[in-house]
Amino acid sequence: MVGPRPRLGLWVRSRLLAGLLATVALAPGGCAEQRFITVASTTSTENSGLFAAILPRFEAETGIQVRVVAVGTGQAIRLAMRGDADVLLVHDRTEEERFVAEGWGVERFDVMYNDFVLVGPGADPAAVRGERDAAGALARMAASAAPFVSRGDDSGTHRAERRLWRAGGVDPTGASGSWYRESGAGMGATLNTAAAMDAYTLSDRATWLSFRNRRGLELLVEGDPRLFNPYGAILVNPERHPTVKVREGQAFIDWLLSDEGQRAIGEFRRDGKVLFFPNARGASASDAR
Repeated sequence: MVGPRPRLGLWVRSRLLAGLLATVALAPGGCAEQRFITVASTTSTENSGLFAAILPRFEAETGIQVRVVAVGTGQAIRLAMRGDADVLLVHDRTEEERFVAEGWGVERFDVMYNDFVLVGPGADPAAVRGERDAAGALARMAASAAPFVSRGDDSGTHRAERRLWRAGGVDPTGASGSWYRESGAGMGATLNTAAAMDAYTLSDRATWLSFRNRRGLELLVEGDPRLFNPYGAILVNPERHPTVKVREGQAFIDWLLSDEGQRAIGEFRRDGKVLFFPNARGASASDAR
């Protein structure tokens, strides 16, 4: 069962009620206009196949089409700030909470989580296999000048990587272009680059499990609580952008948090493995271990 929902603000709730009482707009010829929303999200939700698996269920139930713009979290947030999306679904809790606090979004809701993993060549030149301290593992990679491919794109994964470097007392940017490479690309493309270079990289687990071109790459480091990776959904604030589709956008968030939506997320698997764990109750890193 899904736990209690935070209450929406009075203004938004009144808008939702008004939308429910409104008549359906008709296009020329008497046919109802197709309803759709734009969701700014991450490459991990798209590349893993999650949206392809769950969106048809939502669309069949509601008649609302979901158009996904899959980019890095930083770019997704900027799209939402410009009013180019109705809903934000990303994975950088600090920036998500700032987005709401600054008035760009209405409320943040926990939707699901997984974790990050460090992958690299089976030969493991930095000798990090089995390490439980991800920051320490990165420090050993830097000390050995082992090739590392960063997304370098201000995505949620890139931001998590930068936090881990700082925790390990390392600033790798001075080595940019030598052992530290920045792909400026999504997770799938970054994994392809790492595989071609026999390099280490940080990946979200969902994309790693869905990735087939591994060559000699292996999962080497996992289990550090700092690798916990929660995803949140936010309705873009219609007070900032009146074009936001409040009723449809909130319907999508409500469905994600419902028993049906949470079940759809949990049922999505690769090779029998869960890629995203339903999280409407707001699990923490300690809960997820």
